[in-house]
Amino acid sequence: MSINKEAVSRKSSMTCASNYKTFGLAVQALVALEKHDGKCSSADIASYLHSESTLIRRILKTLALAGMIESREGRDGGYRLKRDVRDITLADIYSVLEVHKSISHSMMDGTAEHCFGEQIRDSFASILSEIEDSTLQILESRTIADIVKESI
Repeated sequence: MSINKEAVSRKSSMTCASNYKTFGLAVQALVALEKHDGKCSSADIASYLHSESTLIRRILKTLALAGMIESREGRDGGYRLKRDVRDITLADIYSVLEVHKSISHSMMDGTAEHCFGEQIRDSFASILSEIEDSTLQILESRTIADIVKESI
């Protein structure tokens, strides 16, 4: 994945601001849904993960929009897995949550709007692209099923 300085300066269109915390919570939520073997409410998942319900709902909404889980409203509602956990890689989650934008924005925001800042921004874009490629390569090799097995 190539990261350029213009792309990182744009705001994300995603429904929840992502960083490594949301990535970790998303992975845990998917593992919890697999272990639960049925529907779970966002409140149950938030309680299980000791996290804020609002944040969990935003994460679950993003995962649902990506087709990883599905939601049902009403008395018998809740969330359940839509895809097999063997087919959901950590790279899928990382990409859907646009976690790379968190580190990209942080590094790029630290550069000033002048000649030297522009030179540094170009260098940072190259570094960020390498980081992204390496990260995705590692995350592509792991699935939610792997995490479920390791967490037993």
